[in-house]
Formats: sequence, C-alpha cells, structure tokens
Amino acid sequence: MKTALIWDPAYTRYRFRPDHPFNPKRLELAVSLIEALGLVGTDTEDTAVVAPRPATEEELLSVHAPEYIDAVRRMSQPDASPRDGWQWGLGTDDNPVFPGMHDAAALVVGGSVRAAEAVMSGEVQRAFNIAGGLHHAHHARASGFCIYSDVGAAIRWMRSAYGARVMYIDHDAHHGDGVQGIFYDDPAVLTVSLHESGRYLFPGTGFVTEVGEGDGYGYSMNVPLEPFTEDESWLDIHRSLLPELADAFRPDVIVLVNGVDGHVLDPLTHLRATTRLYEETVRIVAGIADKHCEGRIIATGAGGYDIWRVVPRAWALVWAALSGQTARNEIPREWLERWQGESLHTLPERLRDTVDEYTPAPRRAEIEAVNRRTVEELRRTALPLLRGWGLGF
Repeated sequence: MKTALIWDPAYTRYRFRPDHPFNPKRLELAVSLIEALGLVGTDTEDTAVVAPRPATEEELLSVHAPEYIDAVRRMSQPDASPRDGWQWGLGTDDNPVFPGMHDAAALVVGGSVRAAEAVMSGEVQRAFNIAGGLHHAHHARASGFCIYSDVGAAIRWMRSAYGARVMYIDHDAHHGDGVQGIFYDDPAVLTVSLHESGRYLFPGTGFVTEVGEGDGYGYSMNVPLEPFTEDESWLDIHRSLLPELADAFRPDVIVLVNGVDGHVLDPLTHLRATTRLYEETVRIVAGIADKHCEGRIIATGAGGYDIWRVVPRAWALVWAALSGQTARNEIPREWLERWQGESLHTLPERLRDTVDEYTPAPRRAEIEAVNRRTVEELRRTALPLLRGWGLGF
C-alpha cells in the first residue's frame, strides 16, 4: 500500500483574517507533527508527499456556476468591496473576502482532484488532501468558511473520467450540506453525513428526511447526532451502519471527510469526541474500502478549531490509519519546543506531550438512546430506498 499526503505550504494562503476561526496555521501544525512522528518521509517507503496543483477552469465549472466563479475572481482583488459579494455569500463574517482568494481556493480544489487522480490511476491506494473538505460551498454560493467545493470537483472528475460509483462519508460535526446539494439528484454518488443535529448547529440541515430527489432519491443519508455524543456512541453507528450502506451501494471508491471539530475541546460544537475517534473511524472506513473498492480512499480534512491541542494530533492519527501505520503516543520534544512559545499566546496551559491525551466522556444512556432511534428511523425510511434502487439488490 502507498499513501499520498497532498501538501504544499501555499495552502496556508487560504486565510480570511487573523481572528477568523478557520486558521490555516492548523495545517502547518498537523503536517509538522506528522513529520516529527516519522509517519511520512524518506524513512517511510509506503508514503509520499505529493504537491497539489491549481484546479482548471473546467474542474471548477463542473460544480460551480460561471457567474459565481467570476464573482470570486472579482472579490479576490485588493480593492474589492465586501458588499459587492453578499449575493454570493462573500464578504460576510463567515466568508470575508481577501486578496488572492480565488487562487488560494482553486489550489485546494486542485489538491483534491490530484488526490483523486493518484488513487484512480493506481499511483497510490489512498491519498489525504489535508487542506480539503470544504463541504459547505454550494453551486453558486460560499458558505461556512468554504469558497469552492474541492470534494465536489474531485467526485465530478471521478464520475467523468472513470464512471466511478462514489460513496461520500462525512463525519465533520457540521452537516456536509454543500456536497449533498451538488449530488442530490445523482444516483451514482451516495452522500452519508454524520454530524451534530441541525437543530443545534450550523447549517441547520442534515435531517433523516433529506434523502435525495429525482434519480438520486434514496442516495442521500444523514445521521444527526445529539449534542454531547461521545466516542462509543459515535463509533457504534460507524460500525453498524456504514458497512450496511456500502453493501447496498457497492462503491468503486470512497471519499472520506475528516473534520475533527466534534472533539470535546472544539470551541464551535457540542460533541464529546476524543482524538481516538478519528483514528478508529478511518480504520472502520478502510475496512469497508478493502472489501468493496480495493482499498481506494480519497480523504480530506475539514473543520477543526482548537488548532493547538486537537487538530495536529487528530490529523496525525487520521494519516497514520490511512497509511497503515501506528503513531506513537509521545509527542517529540522538538515539535513541542518549536510551537510551545507561540501556543502560549492563545492557550492558558502548556502543550501536552501525548497524542491521545483526553479521557473519553462517560457513556450517557439517554443520548445513546436518541442516537439509536435516529439510526432505526434511517433504517425504516431511507435505507429501503437505497436497497430498492441500488445495484446491489
């Protein structure tokens, strides 16, 4: 097995403003920890760092309206007025405009398409575009820190170039509404999102009743989780439901969005995950990929807003699981010394020296019961649709 990490320091140019929660410093921190742990590089023959490339105009147009792309270009100029972008979701508090915005976003899109190229061609078995997972971007509107849909463009490319049946799995704490919307009528793309319920969290969507439309009716699956859901309840759903969906759909490739904002320390959500969850979920999905699609996975990052204590550790574990490695638990001293001073500007404590460092929350029966009822409702209403129309039944 060979796994590619799609990375370039130029990814950090996707930066809205210094105080914005979507801080690209988290990418630099995560990649540097992956390197410090010895999980990629010259000593690891089965891994490689692969540079992204900018998305082509055709790739952007495969998921976005031409007038929207033109608007992003205009709003990327240094003299752009934020008000001129409001109709496109640009210039808002969530999506402030910044010089070079189009180029920065297009590079993230190109990174996910490059990951898809590498996997589908057989160059590698799996690829991780760590800057990707911009899952809120819509056909003609920016949303939720997302300008362009990198995963949408990668899926469109795989559909066009290979006719692939794509299973999209998203366990970011926020519903993957943009990707769902782009493929809502496409029966060759099964979108599965496990997220904190839209009753409590942006974007306010992602309910069990959202099952697709037209030819895609039955090919959208949502598992809204209760606030304070912890590791075991979340993992139980992964273990029981995801293999069932894959057996019905029979994908050729899996796209996996690894948002880590469901962690107990994340400032924007209300879930109770620990870093362990993000390693275990990848291993579950890898088993599904091995069964159905010769191990092919295109993985991305996504949300994650505790950039010092959570994101580097969680994504190091994601990378380790994707590449068939085990990350040692001790954080290397050189990594701590490199970042300790800067972290103290925003943290009340020194960085801890272990990867899996937080005690799982106790299981709460009432929360697990609600989550189980949600899954059973999905099995009664949405899963029969997939079974009835999918190729597997």
